[in-house]
Amino acid sequence: MNGLTAFLEKYFVPVAAKIGSQKHLVALRDAFISTMPITMAGSIAVLLNAFFRDFPTDWGWTKFIEVMQPVVDINGYVYNGTLAIVSIIFAFSLGYNLSKVYNVDRLAGGLVSLVAFVMNLTVTVSLDTVTGALKAADANFDPSSLPSEFAGIYGFFNMGQVNGTGLFTAMIFGFLSTIIYAKLMLRKITIKMPESVPPAVSKAFAAIIPALIALYVVGIIDWAFFKITNMDVISWISKSIQEPLLDLSQGYGAVLLVTFLVQLLWFFGIHGPNVLAPVLESLWGTAQLQNISAAQDKAELPFEWVRGSFDSYVWMGGSGGTIVLIIALLIFSKRADSRAVAKLSLGPGIFNINEPVMFGLPIVLNTIYLIPFIVAPLVMVTIAYFATTLGIVSPVKIAVVG
Repeated sequence: MNGLTAFLEKYFVPVAAKIGSQKHLVALRDAFISTMPITMAGSIAVLLNAFFRDFPTDWGWTKFIEVMQPVVDINGYVYNGTLAIVSIIFAFSLGYNLSKVYNVDRLAGGLVSLVAFVMNLTVTVSLDTVTGALKAADANFDPSSLPSEFAGIYGFFNMGQVNGTGLFTAMIFGFLSTIIYAKLMLRKITIKMPESVPPAVSKAFAAIIPALIALYVVGIIDWAFFKITNMDVISWISKSIQEPLLDLSQGYGAVLLVTFLVQLLWFFGIHGPNVLAPVLESLWGTAQLQNISAAQDKAELPFEWVRGSFDSYVWMGGSGGTIVLIIALLIFSKRADSRAVAKLSLGPGIFNINEPVMFGLPIVLNTIYLIPFIVAPLVMVTIAYFATTLGIVSPVKIAVVG
């Protein structure tokens, strides 16, 4: 056992530590974490509507639904401003956090990333289509009677691309545009203003050239891609990259491997979910957002295993399901030091914070705990995975904080 630990410390831990500190992956991780207040607000809105609309509908409580309709409508507003546009929110967050690790203007970086993503959205209905439909419905319709706000409108964005469907596009073009912007800022390819100019104005002018170049690069890519393939970039990414990866994430092997790696990293004191956050959030997190959107629309859930599935069934109390260990220590342990650590760890453990027991017991680098710490979550994820895929329990459709 000591030999295995030494081998892993020598060859595995350094690689994991480098991955965990790689600045682009750190920015991606922090971008997902930064959106948590928004995603949780949207998830709560969906959860409340499940109790005020969905379940009562199944039970035939029509009067209750009528009374609660104002609450349902308010929850709909919250959802539309959060999870329904989560890709837009994430795009800004990614640009902001990338600019942070490059130490350039964060607000400008966030805006560049946001605009780069919006440039990829497709137009679903043109003004000509709208007027054509109105003429078909009423032969006497006069297009000039439309409100002035419609004048010059080319079309409307496809709002189905700004929820979880657009996350991969937001990642790819967020990285591309923000890195170009940051590199140019660091090379001082900027407009320099006199020192007498207020700092806010000076920073804004300094970002003009880097932002302009970054966005034109994205625009050229979008234009060339459509000319060559006759297909928009965001649809191609969704079909060719996002959907295959999401399908792959639903396999038992992928779920088991991620669970194993999280436990192994934690054994060496490396925060497994943080290191693997780019994978967990971009794959299972995206799947979770699509499940939440489907639940809001009362549609069939597209995915069986999502990000919240790990927290609900495998990492309750923190990675390794340590809340169970804490309870066992409090009930059965006769060692004063172990019981003291368990008492201190119980409160945080209820909220999935398990650092006190990980480092206080300790579990980290304690070969006595190595096998149960790794094997127990593998057993739990196996039971939960097959219980979900066999239809014994429903897939997770509400965000769970882990």
